Amino acid sequence: MIIATAGHIDHGKSSLVKAITGINTDRLPEEKKRGMSIDLGFAYQELENGTTLGFVDVPGHEKFVRNMLAGVTGIDYAMLIVAADDGPMPQTIEHLSILDLLGVSEGIVALTKIDRVDDDRLRMVEDEVNDILEGTCLKGSDIFRVSTPHGQGIDEVRNHLETMSDLLGDRSINGNFRLAIDRSFTVPGAGVIVTGSVFSGKVAIGDNLVLSPQGTHVRVRGIHAQNKESDVGFIGQRCAINITGGQLNKDDIHRGAWLLPKGVHRPIPRFDARISVLSNESKPLAHWTPVHVHLGAVEVPGRVAILGQKFINPGESGLVQIVLDRLIGALKGDGFIIRDQSAKRTLAGGRVIDPFSSARGRAKPERLAILNALDNDSIIDALLTLTKLLPSGLNFSSFIQSWNLTPDESMAVETSIELITIKTDDIITVFSPNHFDKISVSILNILRDWHEDNPEKPGPSSDILRKLLSIRLAKGIFKEILKVLVSDEKIIYSGSSFSLPGFENKLNGKDEILWKKIKPLLEKDKFQPPVVHALSDDLKMDPRIIQKFLVQIAKLNLVCQVAKNRFLLPYALKDLAEIIDLIGSKNASFGVREFRDKSGIGRNLAIEILEFFDRSGFTWRTGDTRKIVKPSSEIFGDIQ
Repeated sequence: MIIATAGHIDHGKSSLVKAITGINTDRLPEEKKRGMSIDLGFAYQELENGTTLGFVDVPGHEKFVRNMLAGVTGIDYAMLIVAADDGPMPQTIEHLSILDLLGVSEGIVALTKIDRVDDDRLRMVEDEVNDILEGTCLKGSDIFRVSTPHGQGIDEVRNHLETMSDLLGDRSINGNFRLAIDRSFTVPGAGVIVTGSVFSGKVAIGDNLVLSPQGTHVRVRGIHAQNKESDVGFIGQRCAINITGGQLNKDDIHRGAWLLPKGVHRPIPRFDARISVLSNESKPLAHWTPVHVHLGAVEVPGRVAILGQKFINPGESGLVQIVLDRLIGALKGDGFIIRDQSAKRTLAGGRVIDPFSSARGRAKPERLAILNALDNDSIIDALLTLTKLLPSGLNFSSFIQSWNLTPDESMAVETSIELITIKTDDIITVFSPNHFDKISVSILNILRDWHEDNPEKPGPSSDILRKLLSIRLAKGIFKEILKVLVSDEKIIYSGSSFSLPGFENKLNGKDEILWKKIKPLLEKDKFQPPVVHALSDDLKMDPRIIQKFLVQIAKLNLVCQVAKNRFLLPYALKDLAEIIDLIGSKNASFGVREFRDKSGIGRNLAIEILEFFDRSGFTWRTGDTRKIVKPSSEIFGDIQ
């Protein structure tokens, strides 16, 4: 369990942690000289049950709230420290507000310096504390009376924390590993060490990770979890991780960076969120207000774009887009705080809804509907609603990345509800069955209308068909949908056109007669058919008429034009492509000679056909050799 202190300067936060753990968290010379915490301090207490409590001691001075914010993210429990002689002070209120905005709901109040006041004052301060806790996540928290110099109440606090550690237990080890780095240093003989709170998942020695947002690849060399040497570290622990890498430089690692797997590394310039404005603010939060954003351990300037309204009143919440001055790492559910431009006053806080948002159309009603769907703790409910809202499909790859799902978790979600999955390269898009059926029916209707209006023409190409569809789909996604329909035998693909089953291109009577004369001549030697001039000599016709006719019927996929004056029957071209598959699979590359010898055709014709294959995307020429780019079945598989 990770516990963070909170409270005003000189209220005894560091002294209480030292009394519990025996560790002085003020490590900097200036801290020891001035007797006040400036940066984060860390301490650990091993319990009788074998577990270890981790303490993050935060500075209480208003100048160092940014350091406090770096320490309270990713914690399990809070200790709000209030001095009995002072009572609640400005940073008491601000720290409590920050804990509330971040949703820290487990914690206690330690009423320190009780030896300096009488019982009446104690009761008065306790009433004041209960008043400020009212309406926050820590409402009703236990209050412990403590005197650090006399040891009074220390055992009670320690025992309570041990009990709460047992009750809360370990957090579920879900999601990919993410460590919010709040400190880095070097150790002679070991190298670079980074420390921080583990937000999610687990890490093991030997894991390959990335420092984000800079993108430096590193390997885990050693782990200290909760101040103990370990082979693994996981969510709910503070870890010190020894990392190594060829491009690693400690000076390039700053507070606010993340340590995480490559698949989670995706720096962002903005994110959409729902925020709550503090009720004690004197005026509404206006659109495009300049702010300082604190998320994880990072602090970055930015602006607040308010969505769907002009401002957010004090004490109210609303949807926003946070536009950042530089790239950071963030995922859905990450808590954050925004402070004013001078970084002196906390304004609001909230949680990330969509880390991969776009600046375009961010306030449109349809976009706000998507954000409201994403603003859900149930991933299944969010997924069901989103697929209903998005007729053009949901980018499932970005969705699972934003929710920080591991591959196994992603598969479990994908298979738990009925979805239609389309894969293009490394991107998965999912559709609700209803939307996918509507797309399929629309495609079939377009083809039916096309055939009725153009009985003499082949069906439309993929690009034309996509333009005729009312739903806007990415080119790659649309092609994969067509493949599904072809596989289900709902449509036919021939050459470069699509048609309904049973549709046949109809030549007029005159063209049909000419085709019956030309086809046997092309079939006679299917791999080496006559060129246009040879056909015109055999038929005693003008070669220009023959050329024009063959170009026309090539559009009907009755022939394939491989060169200006050379046309092959589709099945012959497919057979030649399969020969390439054979010689290309045995050799990494091949030349004209291998293809010529295997096919039995002349060198010039072999070159013409190979150049056609290059243009088709089947092969790729480098110098005098070629390699197969894609199997012939992907290019010519539907040729009849």
